[in-house]
Amino acid sequence: MNQETGKLYIVATPIGNLGDITFRAIETLKIVDLIAAEDTRHVKMLLQHYGISNKVIALHQHNEDKAALEIVEKLRAGLSIALVSDAGTPLISDPGMPVVKAVHEANLPVVPIVGACALIAALSAAGVAITPFTFEGFTPRTSSARQAFFAERAGIPTTWVFYESCHRILDCLHDMTAVLSAERSIVIARELTKLHETIVKLPLTDMLALVENDANMRKGEFVVIVEGAAKIDVSENTITLEQERILKLLLTECSVKKAVELAVEITGGKKKVLYQAALAISNANQTS
Repeated sequence: MNQETGKLYIVATPIGNLGDITFRAIETLKIVDLIAAEDTRHVKMLLQHYGISNKVIALHQHNEDKAALEIVEKLRAGLSIALVSDAGTPLISDPGMPVVKAVHEANLPVVPIVGACALIAALSAAGVAITPFTFEGFTPRTSSARQAFFAERAGIPTTWVFYESCHRILDCLHDMTAVLSAERSIVIARELTKLHETIVKLPLTDMLALVENDANMRKGEFVVIVEGAAKIDVSENTITLEQERILKLLLTECSVKKAVELAVEITGGKKKVLYQAALAISNANQTS
């Protein structure tokens, strides 16, 4: 597909079911000069299925900065390139951003070829308010960081969404339970478009029990949707400036748990509210 300058095509591929690819995506993958893929072995299975034999090069988080420069040069030389991820729409919690930025900075064309996206598929079937919503990518890896992450978002009135792995989904729900109210509506969408696709909406404590008791609910790839916080009585669910000051002082000498226990005794505040505030303060101290 030679021309004066090439184009970078951002091509969405199936997230599970191989039938979930557009005619335009197939045609694009056939006519480009190169396909840049997160996992070359993975994409070759898709290409084989549709009889596509174009050259595939690797583009992953460990080489994307260097690859971005090489791709810009190839585009300037007149080659057109398709960028694909392992599944779904590229750059949605996948590698590729340095490449797209570099191509834009070089004033070369970037063309989206739309298609499957786990985030949008889950939201469309979740049965929760999705206008507006916030996408958070993947949660932090450690329990303390996850709890701080949830505490910072506990009072947000809009729906928020994140991806989670099968290895961390149970721990993630335990951390959510430590911070969010038991009645908060949670949707888990796992293995979307695949044989064992499951979409469940439950209160948080019921969701935790389901995942604990059903081993199948700990398998696969997960989209987790958290319904926005209900309107709350500010006087009962936020800390005062004095409570915040005391927490900050205690956190300089104590763990989060101990600081909250002492703050409850000193101020008479609600333990869960103070705990959420302490996590947020602790997390802010660590990142500052």
